[in-house]
Parts: sequence; structure tokens; C-alpha cells
Amino acid sequence: MASEIVNIAGYRFVDLPDRDELREPFKTTCDEVGLLGTILLSHEGINFFLSGKQPAIDHFLIYLESDDRFKGIPVKISYSNRMSFRRMNVRLKNEIISLGLDSIRPAESTGESITPQEFKSWLDEGKDIVVLDTRNDYEVRLGTFDGAVDLNLSTFRAFPDAVQASEIDKNQTVVMFCTGGIRCEKASAVMIEEGWSDVRQLEGGILGYFEEVGGDHWNGDCFVFDRRVSLDPALEETTTEMCWACREPLTEDEMQSEQYVVAKSCPYCIEKN
Repeated sequence: MASEIVNIAGYRFVDLPDRDELREPFKTTCDEVGLLGTILLSHEGINFFLSGKQPAIDHFLIYLESDDRFKGIPVKISYSNRMSFRRMNVRLKNEIISLGLDSIRPAESTGESITPQEFKSWLDEGKDIVVLDTRNDYEVRLGTFDGAVDLNLSTFRAFPDAVQASEIDKNQTVVMFCTGGIRCEKASAVMIEEGWSDVRQLEGGILGYFEEVGGDHWNGDCFVFDRRVSLDPALEETTTEMCWACREPLTEDEMQSEQYVVAKSCPYCIEKN
């Protein structure tokens, strides 16, 4: 049976002085058509992850486009047999992706984008670049690009200090990536401010790469922040599950461990304790 549920994600860094007034109209628009997911609104922009049937998604996108500030936001699309979220939330935040640096304003300046097709061609030819993963350690563990630099981040807020402490040459071309593009766009602004001369961000993130060119040069799956837990390069839900106790993602092999007890423990719970 064809998947009935459409999942969309998108974001834009744009000044929203009327952030607070936007919350209720967005919530009403989603509730009246039965969408589930999360919309984050801050003075720096919008970030959304929504799940629903196609007519409901179309209704939301028409509403989104009615505001000139949100016209043309690139939307990543995937499909599933069930809703990927359990409730609908519209949240007011200080940042749509938390970094904690007031000096970083992505709406004004970020690194140059690189398309999935161009990034793949660079990887195909072995171009001398640094491929930088800006995601958290548990996400990297499930999958990443060949040869990517892992900063071993526990949270995105750790990125500025971690990249400064890294051995990445400030004169070398850096291509950074994350799940959908938002973290690497903000991270690129950090690196430019700190003196890196050629910083690129993967347009559409990992999910955009999967959609445009597939899984070449990628190893593993991609963690997503919803009930599906992770997707493969065909954008299909995998068998990865979340530990109910510590919220770490677990592969099939890890669920065979003697340390895995449903709702009680897993190898990562034991390691943390």
C-alpha cells in the first residue's frame, strides 16, 4: 500500500519582530487540518517539521506562502505509513537552532551553499576539501559521509569551541552538513567570523542529498527527530529504535545486546552510568 502520510521540513533565517503574534495563526492553521509536528518561531526565523495527509500539507504551504517572508522556503519531503509526530506544537524560542551567540546572525551573513550534485562531483573526483559533520555524536554514530570530520558534539552549542579547538586549516575549503541544513548554515556563520576563508554548506542537508543524488559516499542511516528515528538513503524508515530510558538511537545489532532491556537499559545507559 502506498504511504499516505507526507512529512515536510523547512526553515528560513529571517527577522521576525512579530514572532509572538505569529504563534496562534500558525497553530490554528495546523489544527484545523489535523497536522502534527512542531513549528519553532524566533526573532531570527522559522523552523518547521510537520506530518499529515497531502491536502493538509498543501493547506499549510499555501498559508506559509501568504507571508512574503516565507515565500519559496525549500521544503524537504518524505513519506510514511503513520504520523511521524504525536502532537502539534508551535513554540516561541530565542533561536530556531540554539547556539547561544548573539553576534551570529544568519539572516545577514552565512557561508556559500553547495548543491548536492556539485558536492557529489567533488567527492567523486577526490577534491581536496574538509567535509565537516555539524551534528551531535549520537547522530554521527548512525551514519555520516566518507571521511567526514566528527567534532564529537554532545549539543550544537558545543560547536564554536569544538571547531576552534580542531585542526581544520582556516585556508582549506570546508563543506559542512547536517540533517536538513539549518545547523550547518548557522555553523558557517561561526566559522566565517572566526577566520575560515572558504566555508560551504550542503544545500538541503543530508536529506536533500538523499533526495537529489541518493546514497553515494554515505555510510549508514540518517537520524531524524521524530518517531521514525532514522531514514536510509531512499528516505525510507529503518529498523532503528530509541532507547526509552536514555533516548539513544539503537541499531538492530545493539538491540541484541544483553545490556538492552526494553524501557530499562541499553549499552549506552550502562556506559553513561
